[in-house]
Amino acid sequence: MNNSDTLARAAISAVVAMGLAAAGGLAMAGGQAQTAKGDLEKCAGIVKAGKNDCATSTNSCAASSTKDGDKEAWIFVPKGTCEKIVGGQLLADAKKKK
Repeated sequence: MNNSDTLARAAISAVVAMGLAAAGGLAMAGGQAQTAKGDLEKCAGIVKAGKNDCATSTNSCAASSTKDGDKEAWIFVPKGTCEKIVGGQLLADAKKKK
């Protein structure tokens, strides 16, 4: 095997790897599209400390809740499952009860 053959194989491998990486990015975008379709809902009161999806009135960003089961901290769950989980409240319901 000479240098030009090795270089050609490396170039082909790089193109294939870039294609696989792009396909993975499209799969992730599909997950975000589910959220836009309404397949997920915000569920509060069930999150473990440091596992919340977004900010609350007591913390400034995702993954920063400081206690388990915080009534304001929420995560996305498949639609229809939040109210089946002990302690789970839909975020809209949790805000109304304040």
